[in-house]
Amino acid sequence: MKLARDPHTWSKPNDARVTHLEWNAKVDFATKVISATATYNIENLTDTSAILFDTKGLSISRVEVDGKPVQQHLGEEKEFLGQPLSIPIDSTSKKVAITYTTSPAAEALLWVDGEKPFLFTQSQAILARTWIPCQDSPGVRFTYNATVEVPKNLLALMSAENPQQKNESGIYSFKMEQPIPSYLMALAVGDVEFRSVGKQTGVYAIPTLIDAAAKEFEDMQLMVEAAEKLYGPYVWGRYDLLILPPAFPFGGMENPRLTFATPTIIAGDKSLVALVAHELAHSWSGNLVTNSTWDDFWLNEGFTVYFEQRIMEAVFGRERSEMLAQLSRQDLDATIVELTASHPADTKLKLALEGRSPDDGMTDIAYNKGYFFIRLIEEIVGREKFDVFLKNYFTSHQFQVMDTETFLDYLRKNLVDAETEKKIDIDAWVYGEGIPTNAPVVNSDALARVDEAVKQWSVGNLKTSELKWNDWQYQEQYRFLTNIPESVPLNKLDELDAAFHINESGNSEVLFAWLEQSILKKRTASYARLEKFLVEVGRRKFVAPLFEAMKKTEQLDLAKRIYEKARPGYHSVTTGTVDEMLGWSR
Repeated sequence: MKLARDPHTWSKPNDARVTHLEWNAKVDFATKVISATATYNIENLTDTSAILFDTKGLSISRVEVDGKPVQQHLGEEKEFLGQPLSIPIDSTSKKVAITYTTSPAAEALLWVDGEKPFLFTQSQAILARTWIPCQDSPGVRFTYNATVEVPKNLLALMSAENPQQKNESGIYSFKMEQPIPSYLMALAVGDVEFRSVGKQTGVYAIPTLIDAAAKEFEDMQLMVEAAEKLYGPYVWGRYDLLILPPAFPFGGMENPRLTFATPTIIAGDKSLVALVAHELAHSWSGNLVTNSTWDDFWLNEGFTVYFEQRIMEAVFGRERSEMLAQLSRQDLDATIVELTASHPADTKLKLALEGRSPDDGMTDIAYNKGYFFIRLIEEIVGREKFDVFLKNYFTSHQFQVMDTETFLDYLRKNLVDAETEKKIDIDAWVYGEGIPTNAPVVNSDALARVDEAVKQWSVGNLKTSELKWNDWQYQEQYRFLTNIPESVPLNKLDELDAAFHINESGNSEVLFAWLEQSILKKRTASYARLEKFLVEVGRRKFVAPLFEAMKKTEQLDLAKRIYEKARPGYHSVTTGTVDEMLGWSR
């Protein structure tokens, strides 16, 4: 299959392509490096004289082709992309072996210090090249086996078939039989335990969190079964969840067979498990059918948010899924305002990211504009008809890549006629800026009542003691906090905290919204909690807006003081965003 041109890779997979990886590695916490040999099966598709790999910061000591040493060439380094590694081959070449070590500063890796250290990777979008030489494009799929040596008191896990307990040797073997792109390569090493929560589901977490994690995510098997009823078999075998240290920069990462997740979703009441539904949904949209380049990222995330909402509706009911949908629209509207002022073209679903980091496209546009576009199609053609279409789409394109134009052709051939397309206005959604006027309207009665409550409370017609705060679900509390008008004085926040102790909330989403309001209104009584939160939590979704709020309210000294303390515990994904925001250069 010929692949679309990907501007974020040096490799030329239409000329020569990898098909399988044998990865043998040793993890050294003392030096914070991985020493490894990556041996690839390759196909020379055009009788080319070289195969190209993406690398960034790797020290390469030896390269062999079919067991014989060869002289490799590292090209000039380029921002975001790293260096191309060119290896000579001919028409008969079958295997390429690259022996190398990673840098202690490898962007994909975060080494968490402590009595029981922890290592985890984050490869998306183009960081796999910082820990494995690879053809680092979402269009290139390969199977892999791995053998990894780690300290004997720690367990190694990958995006593959995994052990469920430590062994005495500290050497672990892995197998991934389904072909995956390099951004789904994942490794974690730590003192973790496993707990089953269903016939094909379970959780891994550090010993002090394993009981809470197992309880929080005990509905995972129900989610898998609900997803299968909607859009066909789960083809990856097991679906397990690993709770990472709080420095993990995202809510979750859909690594096949083993979702990586932040501990900030453990709220004690299952209120934040929509994130698990989202990462599970990626087992179809993204992992099974993958965007061919990062310009088509909406094909991964728009479908996944839609699928997430359907799983949540099936397991937890329509009212809860509609509250989540309305919050998605709230976030989307805020992103549209922000991007329209800075990069209006980035409000299109189909992006043009050449010359830029693909992370620039990982905004609410791909996720939530994509979701509302897919939801609009469902509402216009009818859910029953749309479900048949979507199930067939996943089945007929499994383990393949998809670009925007190919998807739209498939949509027109299999679901949408000319009259229906006119109602949807496909081009306006995909290639136009902003949100078309025919966007689906989400109506949550619960959030409508919250909106009225915040309105009346803000003008003094409703006392703080009369709010139903303790009866509200997290979505309602979050909606209230994020819609407090600028005109509300500081003493009203003091009343809220005195009545409901929001400053000590165990729900990270609610606490984040509260701390953001505290910064905007300069409620210094919350700043000790703010500092603690930012030092302990590295999730970019929370960290970046809080530092942005400090910058916006001219509290840059406070921001830099906290950031200097917190930064060493953040992953490069988070520091890359905040460094630029604060002008950090130390």
